[in-house]
Amino acid sequence: MEFSSILFPGMDDKRPLVIAGPCSAETEEQVMTTARQLAAIGIKIFRAGIWKPRTKPGGFEGVGSPGLKWLQRVKKETGMYTTTEVATEKHVYEALKYGVDILWIGARTTANPFAVQEIANTLIGVDIPVLIKNPVNPDVELWVGAIERLYNAGITRLAAIHRGFSSADKNVYRNTPQWHIPIELKRRFPDLPIFCDPSHMGGKRSMIQSLSQQAMDLNYSGLIIESHCSPDEAWSDKDQQVTPEELDRILHSLVIRDTIQTTEDLSTLRRQIDEIDNQLLDLLSKRMRVSREIGHYKFEHDMPVLQTMRYDEILRDRAEQAERMDMSGDFIRKVLESIHEESVRQQLVIMENAKKEDQSNQL
Repeated sequence: MEFSSILFPGMDDKRPLVIAGPCSAETEEQVMTTARQLAAIGIKIFRAGIWKPRTKPGGFEGVGSPGLKWLQRVKKETGMYTTTEVATEKHVYEALKYGVDILWIGARTTANPFAVQEIANTLIGVDIPVLIKNPVNPDVELWVGAIERLYNAGITRLAAIHRGFSSADKNVYRNTPQWHIPIELKRRFPDLPIFCDPSHMGGKRSMIQSLSQQAMDLNYSGLIIESHCSPDEAWSDKDQQVTPEELDRILHSLVIRDTIQTTEDLSTLRRQIDEIDNQLLDLLSKRMRVSREIGHYKFEHDMPVLQTMRYDEILRDRAEQAERMDMSGDFIRKVLESIHEESVRQQLVIMENAKKEDQSNQL
């Protein structure tokens, strides 16, 4: 596939190309205040959610079509391009009617080929940039399929948004990066621009700078960052939004290298260490979840928490494995002793809580 070399007319190719604005368009005053502040720091593309897909009913699902008039006003008064998420044929028609410049497809929609095809069919004959977020689950084929559906409809001004992937286990991210997946996407489509969404990836404003830097180190084309004039008062996702002033500080702190780093570059190696550490934390979280399940089983079957023979066997076996993998057996024993200590603690908590529940039920 050959993608258009001009994603946004009139924009230079200086990295990072930044798209910023609030998670949701809430009020006309909030939209205009945020837009003016972002324009003042040089942002050229304003984002705001008009329709908000929520996991459960009852939450704020966006102001809907009336908010599109506010985006028109943003464009008229600041000169910024505007962009919003579309998930249905109706959303596309409404966005085009009000002159939205750029559309993006959200993670939930990317995961639904029927929805993507509906949007693609609606855009046949329309020349507009479309950004495609990765699907919720770590499935590169779904991401590729969504891109191909839009391309087959005649949309060549395409870009991908990497916003991380959902996980059932607790970890430091809201959505784990799994950087190898967008790297694979880039391998398949070398000319496809990729944006990073550190807001949804980290879920906390404190993580935006480091995730943005990692994206720049991987030669991403741009960033899409949630920015709100009063983030603590935001109607949705307030923890991951920053003020335009803070966004300006983050952007000025980024180191943008002119050359793509090699795998031997120190900062790239450090980034790999960070990613591996986060994977270790994910695995430890899964291990502790299993330990808690074992705690429930032991309580139900009146078994003791500590089983010495099993523990000694694990230590001996894992130490031998470690030495075969060029690691110190003593080092692994120390690591496993700490893991075992935490596992025992969690099982004791489970059993104590179960006892209290039993006693309460007997009263």
